[in-house]
Parts: sequence; structure tokens; C-alpha cells
Amino acid sequence: PLWYLLSQQFLAPALQELCSLPRRISGECTTFSPPICEHLCTPHYSSDAIQKHRKSLSDWFSHQPNEERQFGPSFSLDTIHVDPVIRESSLEEILKPSPDLTILNQLQSPCSRTISLQNLFDADACGQQVKNVVLYGTVGTGKSTLIKKMVVDWCHGRLPRFELVIPFSCEDLSQSNVPISLRRLITKKYLHLKDVVPLLGSANLKVLIILNGMEWLNLDFQLSGTELCCDPNEAVPPSAIVVNLLRKYLLPEASIIVTTRPSAVRRIPSKYVGRYAEICGFSNTNLQKQYFQMRLSQPGCDGSGSSSNSEERDNLVEMLSRNLERHNQIAAACFLPSYCWLVCTTLHFLYFTKSVPPSQTLTGIYTSFLRLNFSGEILDSTDPTNVSMMKYVAKTVGKLAHEGVMSRQTCFSDEDLEKCFEVEMKTEGELNLLNVFRTDVFGFFLTPCVQTGKEHTFVFTIPAMQEYLAALYVVLGEKKTLTQRVGKEVSEVISKVSEDVTLVLSIVSKVLPLRILPLLFGLLKMFPRFFSRLSGKDRDTIARTMAVEMFKEEDYFNDDVLDQINSSILGVEGPLHYPDEAPDDEVFELFPIFMGGLLSRRNRALLEQLGCSIKNLAAFEIANAMKKTMIRNSRKWLPPSELMDYLVFLHEFQNERFTAEAIRSLRAINLSSVKMTPLKCSILASVMGTTSHEVEELNLSSCHLDVSSLQTLFPVLLRCRKLHLQLNSLGPEACREIRDLLLHDKCVVSTLRLSDNPVTEQGAKYLAEAIAGNRSLTHLSLLHTSLGNQGLEVITQHLAQNQHLKELDVGYNSVTDEAALGLVEVAKSLYFNDISDEGKRALHALRRDRDGVQVLVFLTVGTDVSDYWAFILSVVKKNLPNWDRERVQQHLSLLLQDLECSRRQTGNPWKKAKFLWVENEVKKMLVKMQQGTL
Repeated sequence: PLWYLLSQQFLAPALQELCSLPRRISGECTTFSPPICEHLCTPHYSSDAIQKHRKSLSDWFSHQPNEERQFGPSFSLDTIHVDPVIRESSLEEILKPSPDLTILNQLQSPCSRTISLQNLFDADACGQQVKNVVLYGTVGTGKSTLIKKMVVDWCHGRLPRFELVIPFSCEDLSQSNVPISLRRLITKKYLHLKDVVPLLGSANLKVLIILNGMEWLNLDFQLSGTELCCDPNEAVPPSAIVVNLLRKYLLPEASIIVTTRPSAVRRIPSKYVGRYAEICGFSNTNLQKQYFQMRLSQPGCDGSGSSSNSEERDNLVEMLSRNLERHNQIAAACFLPSYCWLVCTTLHFLYFTKSVPPSQTLTGIYTSFLRLNFSGEILDSTDPTNVSMMKYVAKTVGKLAHEGVMSRQTCFSDEDLEKCFEVEMKTEGELNLLNVFRTDVFGFFLTPCVQTGKEHTFVFTIPAMQEYLAALYVVLGEKKTLTQRVGKEVSEVISKVSEDVTLVLSIVSKVLPLRILPLLFGLLKMFPRFFSRLSGKDRDTIARTMAVEMFKEEDYFNDDVLDQINSSILGVEGPLHYPDEAPDDEVFELFPIFMGGLLSRRNRALLEQLGCSIKNLAAFEIANAMKKTMIRNSRKWLPPSELMDYLVFLHEFQNERFTAEAIRSLRAINLSSVKMTPLKCSILASVMGTTSHEVEELNLSSCHLDVSSLQTLFPVLLRCRKLHLQLNSLGPEACREIRDLLLHDKCVVSTLRLSDNPVTEQGAKYLAEAIAGNRSLTHLSLLHTSLGNQGLEVITQHLAQNQHLKELDVGYNSVTDEAALGLVEVAKSLYFNDISDEGKRALHALRRDRDGVQVLVFLTVGTDVSDYWAFILSVVKKNLPNWDRERVQQHLSLLLQDLECSRRQTGNPWKKAKFLWVENEVKKMLVKMQQGTL
């Protein structure tokens, strides 16, 4: 009824004002509360709704994206958070930043006028109560995370100043201009607050309204643009609600905090702002250390929780802390909390492989990092083009990054920046976009160089980010010649015009003869087809660039890319001969790997959210174009580190069909001396798992393998004919895995080299079981494996059950006469053991048995030189870097004495000459060892 509507419109506000009038009764301040409006004034009836609101907000804001779940089940924003430094500022400082506020200066000196999050609404310097706070910061400083933490704190009672917190996303509000009342807006977002909404505006209810991401709204504070509105029931556009809230014309008692980027701060007139506060990130290195300690030391973040892994986590944090203390470039990067996240996630990927999804890639980490910071972001909401922020970055910063990669340059001058941003070619609108970019985003990607003598140049915040953006620039097709750019624009125009070609021809026919029309019509159809061919050529260029950059010979002997990433984070600047000197030439081996990774389906889906689209057809054509070149180059000899890079590329590419064809062409895989971390083992297993073909040879010597490495690589090792595992510190537990490998019914291993591993007697027991049951093994090397007599005896007891083994090398194992004689019927290599002359004569007498097994003991065989003297000396030379040189010299001296003794015993002139020849070879080795040249 009409009377009810009038009472709701006029009487209810009057009663609400009446309820708030204080009266003095008996010297005490009381409030007049007539029964008719008791439900409007008493918050007791709404406490249940507010508690429900707390729980709802806590559940919503505590929800972590997928990228955060890898840090362990105990990780949550509520318990693990480091507040960034917040500095009280002013509009003057925003419009004209102080030159002293550089990243380096803030890292080296404490930030002045800091203020905590809880004190933002304290009275200002003049004693006036602050109601509106503008909290601003560039991309990556942690605005959104800080607001999430603020809301979660309120939900758990750690923000007692406010009884009700109502957060709004300005991005959400910007999606509609349909008029809506404030009360309807609140109940639309938070239905459970419908009983609390009538209390809004009451002095008894302390309300905090959060407006996150104000740069999304185009606010107009002029009365001609936004009329005054004080009625929370009146429907107005969402932007008008925000304007009147900030004017304090609507809900004047409410406190408001606005977060925004620096470029949008001036949209709010300063008279409506009680305090400006700037988020300065982690300007204190102690905050950076605290962040890393919390992130990397979480229980379960490594997927296990064992004490050994706990020590590894502590070591990582310690190494990272020491690197930060040097105030080098990584400390400047970690000024932004976002980059602290990237560093932690990268280390987590490199070291805690068990807790990382198998499909995780390095490219995926960087793409997810950009998605967390730029997803859905537009550069300037006031610009009609609504250009994606990440698309703008790819075109501008990507161009700078690509030119740096091509010229092997990491430091950029102001002239370089102007050249890439093409300042002289900008229109008014484009210049405005560039100014917004410089204010809000520039510092996210580029930072002043902290290296002495290069303070006035800029470098990429994280070195790998330069290679990532360069790869994105190329893969998106932004690297175009002038002809290609003009051709694309003309093609788009002609394509649009050709949709209504009848209208175009009717206009042209008025000025041109009719006989020209068919020709013009054909040209209109032909040009887009011609441009599509140009686009195909462009994709061929991308594929060719990827293949050429992947196999650059000048990068052949660098560390593999994963070690380079690890070194850049933990403080070692690559493989330098002189650590104090800068490298003569920069290394950009991640560039082609990122190009391949960006073409994977998962990364293309993430890039789509960033406004950077790579079509399926384009990815397919690029893959086909580079397949032949890539496979042909991979068949050439590649150093182990370069081969590891190639495997990483295939893993990042995430194209199973392409990877299978590439792997089939690799018949031998040599990764010798590559430190095979759990991640690299997983990559090798994943890449090799795309096919089931047999591998002729896999060399994993001196690769720091352990038991877990063998477990990860088990399916790969089964398919290898020749397997090199020497110099890996593989003990008895590893021998148990090798036993299971050799006893597997699908094992095809014919040659196994375990030299220079601490097998010991216990490991020999497992190997003996494997020898007894295996049917594929023909050559086994146990050289220098600390078997001893007991270990050799165990192997001897099981050798009779094997009819396939042709060669067994147990040299340099401290074997004596009794054990050697026990093994002689099947042994082939017993040199460099403490066997007496009588033992040697006995072995010589049994040199050939009925099975034709040869026994190789020493350089001499009776009064003749052994047929294997060259083999024995070559083994000595090959293993000399890993053996005790003094002991080797002693053995060579004994060899020399034995040769001289045998030469004197023989009367054959030909044999004497042969002895002299071998003696000279041994003497040469002794001289070179004494001189240190061998």
C-alpha cells in the first residue's frame, strides 16, 4: 500500500535518526530506543548474520589458487604471510616521485614514515579522524594479497576496530552500469547480510568498506557527471555509489579503504582522501628472508617431510639468504613480493620434484606467475581500446627483450628503451597508455642495474624473464617486417570490405569503367590469400629461429639450463673462470626452450586469459615446420649439457607425438657429468616414456645418481643395452635396485659398468643374485668397487648359474690369491690386485679352461707380454683422475719391475724387444704423472 511505502521512505530514516540521539539521564549517556525501532538499532539480532558473513569471507579469501597448493597442505594465507612495508605518502609525492626512492636506496636504508595496516585509520597529523584511505602500489607489490590478509584477519577477530567488513571488487562493479541501490548491491553480493543492511549508517555499527582495484572504474566526481545521493535505497550506477561513498555523502560513518595502481590515484580528488599509503613491497631484505623461510620450510612442501629433506630445505634458505645479503640483483628483484613467489616456486620446482605435478614445466611457472599478476588486467580503463596489459607488455617489453637476446645484451640504456617503445611514433592515446605503463608496470619487468659502473642502465628484474618475454614476442608473431605489418593491416581492412563487396563495387563503378570491376574483385579476393601465405612464412621463420637457437655451437659447453637457473638464484653467476669478473658473453639458452614451452596446450590456455592468443593451427604449423630441422640437428654429436637442454626443450614442449619422433632418432644418450637432480631424472623418464624403443647406449657416469634416481629411471634403464653407471657413489641400497632391474623380465641390458662405486660386500650380494638370474648381461665391470675377498667370493658362488656373461672386470678390488683362484674359471680381469708370483703362475696355468674363458692378470704372462697390456694401460689413463695417484705410481713401478724381470728370463730377441717397448710406455706414464701432465 501507498502508506506503507511512504512510511518506509520517510518514517524509517526518521526513527533511525531518533534512535541515535543521546540523552543525559542521571549523568550517564543512554540512547532512546522505542520498541517500534528496536530491531533497527540493536545489533544483537544481526550477530548471527555477521558471524555467517565472517565464515563466508574466510572460506572465500582463504581459497588458494592451484599455484599455491604445491607448497604443502599446511600452507594458508591465514598462518603464513609477511606484510610488505607500507609508507605514508601524499598526492605531491605521487605526482612527483622523489629520486631518493629508488629500489637500491630503499634496500640499503630503512623506509621512513612507515605505518602498519592496523593503523591506517588512526588520526592524521592534525588530529582529524581518517575515514578514507587510498592504498596504492605498482603491479606486484602485493595489494590484493594484503587486502585478502586484512579480510581474513577480521574474520578471525584480529581487526577489532570494525564490526563489519564489506569487500567489493571494482573489476566486478565495472562489468555493469545498470542502476542499483547500495543495499541491493550488498545483499546481491552477500545475501546473508540482508538483516544487517538496515543497520548501515548507524553510529553503533562500525563498518569498513573495501574497494579493491579502483583503476577498473572511471569515476567522475563532478556534480555534472555524478549527482549527489545519500539514500542507500536509491538505484544509481555502481560508479555513482562509489563516488558518493568517497564523498562521504552516502554512509558518512563508514570507513573506506581503496586499493589502486599509482596512475589512477589522481582520479579521486585529494579533499576526499584522509590518508595516502604506498605499498613498498619487501624493501627490507629481512622481510625477504622471512618470506623465503616460511615458504620453503613448510612441512610437506617437498612431498615427504623426512629429516634429510628438512636439512636440504634449510640449506636452500641459508644459501638464498647469503645471496640476498650481498645486495645484488636478486635482492632488487625480491623487492617485489611477486618475484619472491617466483623465486620460491622455481626452487620448489628444481628441488622438490616429488610434490610437483608431472606436467609442471619451467615455462608453465613463468606463465602462471604472469597470470597471477596480470590475468584479465587492462592497461587503462579510460582508454577505449581496452588493450590487455600483458599484450601491451609482449609488444613493447618483448621487443626490447628480443633485441637484447639477439645482440646478447642484458643492460639497456634510456636510448634503448625509447627506441623499443617508439616514443616518437606515438599518437596522443598511445602516449597516454605508455605513461600509464611507465607508472604502473615498468618497474615490474625492468629495474635499475646494481652492478658498479652500470647504475644508469636497466636490466630485467629476473634474467630469465628477458628470455621468456623475447620468446613470447616471437611466438605471438610480433616480430614482423614492415611489409608484414602493413600487409596484415591491409588484409584485415580488405577482408572487412570484401564482406560487403557489392556495396564497394557499386561505389567504384561510378568512377571506373565496368570492365575493370572483375579485375578489382579478383584482387580483393587474392590479397587475403596472399597474406595468409606470408603468415605461413612467418611461422616457418619462428620454427627456424627456434631450431637455430636451440643448437648454437657457442653454447655447447655451458652448464645446462636448469643448473643456470639454479645458479642465478643461489648466487653463482654461471660457469665463470674468474668469479669476480663479469662474463664476456651472455648466455640465452632458455630462449628457445621458452619458445617451445609457450606452444604447449596448457600454456596457450593460460596466455588466452592474459589476452595473448596463440591459435591451435599456428602451434601445429610451427611444430611441423621445425620438426625436420630439430631432429636432424639432434642426431649430430651434442655435449652432455646440450643434450640435457634438448631433453628439457622436449619436456617443455609437451607434445607427445613430436617428442616420440625426436627420441626415436636418439640411439645413444650421453649425459656423462651432468648432475642428474631428481627433476632432471623425471624429465629424462618423462621424455623417454613417449616411446618404447630400445636404446643402444645410456651414459650416466659421474651424474650424482642415488637410489631415488634409479627408481625414477627404472623404466628407461630396462630398455638400454649398454648402461654406464660408474662414478656415482652407488652403494648397497642402489645395488638392490640394480638387482631388481637385472632380474626384470623386460630387461635388455647387455653391458653394465659400475666402476668406482662403493658397492662393498653387501652390494655384491645383491649383484650376485642378479648375475645368477639374469639372461641378457654379457659384460659387467666392477672395477674399483671395494668388493674385497668376501664380496668376490659371493659373486663367485653365483657365477656358475650364469651361462651368458662373457666379461667380468673386478680389477683394483684388493683381491688376494685365494679369492682370485676361486674366480679364475670365469674371471677375465683381475689386474691391479695383490696377487703373489705363485698365484700368478697358478692363474697362468689355468689360463684357458674347457669353456675358453680368458684370465687377464698382469702385463706379463710367463715370459711373454700379455695381449691386453694396451687395454690395461688405457684403463689406468682413463681412471687416473679418480684414483689415488700415489697408489697408481706404486703399481706402475711394480709393473715395470715385473716387465724387467720377465725380459731377463726370456731368450727370444723378439720378445725382448716387445718387453722394451711396453717398458718405455710405462716409463712415459710414470714421468708424466710425476710432472703432473697426466
